[in-house]
Amino acid sequence: MQIQDLPYPDPGVPDARSGPRFLWWLWRNQLGGQLKSLAWGLLHFVSVSALPFCVGLGVQAAVDRSGTRLALTGGLMLLCGTGLAVGDTLLHRAAVTNWITAAARVQQLLARKAAHLGSALTRRVAAGEVVAVSTGDVEKIGWFVEALSRFTAAAVTVVIVAVGLVVYQPALGVVVAAGLPVVALAVLPLLPRATRRADVQREKAGRATELASDTVAGLRVLRGIGGEELFLDRYRRASQEVRHAAVRSARMWSLISAVQVLLPGLLLIAVVWRGIDLAREGRIDVGELVTVYSAVMILTYPLRHFEEIAMAYSFSRPSAKRAARVLSLQRSTDTDGTREAEVPRGDLYDPVTGLLAPAGRFTAVVCGDPDAAGRLAERFGGHPAEPDRSVLLGGVPLDDLPLDSARTAVLVQDKDPVLLSGTLRELLDVPSSGAVPATDALAAAQCEDVLDALVQGSLDAADPMDARITERGRSLSGGQRQRLALARSLITDPEVLVLDEPTSAVDSHTEARIADGLRRLRSGRTTVVFTSSPLLLDRADQVVLVHEGRVAAVGPHRELADGDPRYRAVVTRETDEELAAADGMLLDGLQELEEIEESA
Repeated sequence: MQIQDLPYPDPGVPDARSGPRFLWWLWRNQLGGQLKSLAWGLLHFVSVSALPFCVGLGVQAAVDRSGTRLALTGGLMLLCGTGLAVGDTLLHRAAVTNWITAAARVQQLLARKAAHLGSALTRRVAAGEVVAVSTGDVEKIGWFVEALSRFTAAAVTVVIVAVGLVVYQPALGVVVAAGLPVVALAVLPLLPRATRRADVQREKAGRATELASDTVAGLRVLRGIGGEELFLDRYRRASQEVRHAAVRSARMWSLISAVQVLLPGLLLIAVVWRGIDLAREGRIDVGELVTVYSAVMILTYPLRHFEEIAMAYSFSRPSAKRAARVLSLQRSTDTDGTREAEVPRGDLYDPVTGLLAPAGRFTAVVCGDPDAAGRLAERFGGHPAEPDRSVLLGGVPLDDLPLDSARTAVLVQDKDPVLLSGTLRELLDVPSSGAVPATDALAAAQCEDVLDALVQGSLDAADPMDARITERGRSLSGGQRQRLALARSLITDPEVLVLDEPTSAVDSHTEARIADGLRRLRSGRTTVVFTSSPLLLDRADQVVLVHEGRVAAVGPHRELADGDPRYRAVVTRETDEELAAADGMLLDGLQELEEIEESA
């Protein structure tokens, strides 16, 4: 897989049983790229490590005044230099490719999991953690997957050089061969503590990210209740905890780096010390001493990869653990279903609550509990949070259909729909029947002022469809975002459209026009709206009151408002006691007016 070939046609089924297993699965699924990186890494490291032997041969040739051997040494150095340049270039290319493709695979897996779980994802995992996994964590996971092949090449090179030194000059080679394992493994006792500190840092950073994400999402509400400074103080404290944890982690890694510098230096001193004694005794030549000295000095380069792989694993392990946790989540129902792919038609019926939405009718649903309304909307869309009896569409259980078919048949727009960045044309470019043009959907959703605002806010877009929308539509008001999301849902023209409070952020005049446009555009289609707005309820073909998880009443809005106190309490926000008190106050006022008229 090359970068230009991304995204993957199929990212595969990950092994999400644990973080290390997930890392190993990623490495195995990039075996071709890893072998390329290993091959180029070996060429690079071996070429680097061969230079000291060339230097030693050249020095000895100069001492012996041998022009032929000196010329041969020059040719060998040219060959090593070429191998070094080619290996380094192609190793870097292969490493970056492995890094980016591994990160892209993880992001595709996360996106697929989020699509399968739907809104149930954020109920099981905090939204901030999902953001942290899909941004910073994927880079750290990609780093380890990429670094593993480079480390393997470095380790193989160290073994080859150690064996070569033993064969080339046994007296000094034994010293080097004995010292290299100590240099390479000396940091192992420090790694558990460094890993724990890195885990603490990542945990605190994850909590800070969650807090920041939640604070930004609720900033308007926080400002409204005066809680902005309170949450900013909490984030400041959380960020300071992250900073302190990062400093403690950095201290441990600096100690590991110091050990990685100190021990090779001590090994080099030991080799020089022993080499001088051997040279004085005449047991080795000057060229051999220079060769061994240069080889040990050059070995510090591949040995640095031992520290890098330890750091990469320490930082990627908690990231992989979080990613595996998200990827291991499962839907309460099977995504493949037990029936063939089809889009059924007919009445929408929920056997749990007894709610029936007749085919081709506009049904409004009133729930006293907004959370219960959201859960019921998810059930209607085939996204139940918990396994239960399936919603039926035309007598066909949605849980028995493949997930794609269920979502094609029933579209659910939740309370807080997301607008992705891009042009309005791209926003409205969604899978649809083609029967509803964008202009009709925008008109039904009363988006005229939204289009004007988009044109005014764009420097080079005369056509509103070419105007750009910022991330999550932050440049628009809440009501404008809500209407654009409604227009997007109307364009899809699904068999069943379920809307959860689609007009909660607009004024009453706009809401009345949206109700008329929605009824007109969805004529002949099944539409279910969860709302407590009298304007929407008055235009529905039927209104259903759901009380304590069951259908309590069905009828027109005006009849229910007059005859059902539970319905009236939800819609008008007034209880019978409050209405009786208001009637009493009105009667008292009338009596006072009569007394004033009589006295006059």
